[in-house]
Amino acid sequence: MAATYRMQNGQQHIRSYGAAFARAEKEFGVPPAVIAAFWGLESDFGANMGNLPVLPSLVSLAYDCRRSERFQNETIAALKIVDRGDLSPDEMIGSWAGELGQTQFLPTHYFTYAVDYDGDGRRNLLRSAPDVIGSTANYIATGLKWRRGEPWLEEVRAPQNFPWDQADLTIQMPRAKLAQLGVTYPDGRALPNDELPASLLLPMGRMGPAFLAYANFAAYTEWNNSLIYSTTAAYLATRIAGAPPMRRPAGPVTQLPFNEIKELQQLLVRAGFEVGKVDGVLGQQSRTAVKAMQIKFGLPADSWPTAELLAKMRGGMRAQAASPPATAAR
Repeated sequence: MAATYRMQNGQQHIRSYGAAFARAEKEFGVPPAVIAAFWGLESDFGANMGNLPVLPSLVSLAYDCRRSERFQNETIAALKIVDRGDLSPDEMIGSWAGELGQTQFLPTHYFTYAVDYDGDGRRNLLRSAPDVIGSTANYIATGLKWRRGEPWLEEVRAPQNFPWDQADLTIQMPRAKLAQLGVTYPDGRALPNDELPASLLLPMGRMGPAFLAYANFAAYTEWNNSLIYSTTAAYLATRIAGAPPMRRPAGPVTQLPFNEIKELQQLLVRAGFEVGKVDGVLGQQSRTAVKAMQIKFGLPADSWPTAELLAKMRGGMRAQAASPPATAAR
């Protein structure tokens, strides 16, 4: 889930830029590991920031009828960055959608949250590591509402008799209640007997890894609403901060192949669910629909698609297709 080299590079960058990380944590309350994880995932610490001229890209997107207003605003923000003296138009090289810098800020975020941490009078998120660190901390704290001093993600172990329909990011319980339900740390230690709310997150269902996602996990889903990205970024931050490697599952976690996930999405749509794109990718809407069908069929409702669920949905659709149409009463 989190490459070892990224963890090691994150720790090395925290050592190399210790003063900037310490200042950012003091001012904004964001731990160095959290900043370093985003930095590593977004650009491999500046190695991969994109190679396209941002202003022409933004102007083209501003004329795209699908999201024209959004990219009009991003174009204006990019021009404001130039006007403020942070970057010249020629320096604005980034991704196809206009993201800039080593933590890939959209221009609106760059203009709003970038700070000058190296004291040169510019906010340069392409070349200045201190500016990257301070600006990323500012965005996480101010824009994403990070809670100072609180955790974001912890690996745990859930018992097989856990009420799986309660394992959901939309459901929060005090750690004391989760402990009563049998949730422990991976080594068997008890959770703190307190009221700190958390959600049980099962990225790969009840047979895969389990985590407690705290209020600060919302910063990750706000940064990128992909559950895979959010969980990876949060877990990488825990590893950079010194957490041990993830516990291996007791058995193999069975994953449906791409074509069967796509078929399952099609069946969910036919059953009346909104799953977003039918693309073979298990997004949050698909997971929510899977959970609802698991409850309907009396299966463990852990939001993870299985061959058993797919078979039941196929059977249900075949039965529906074979049943004769109701005749109107005379």
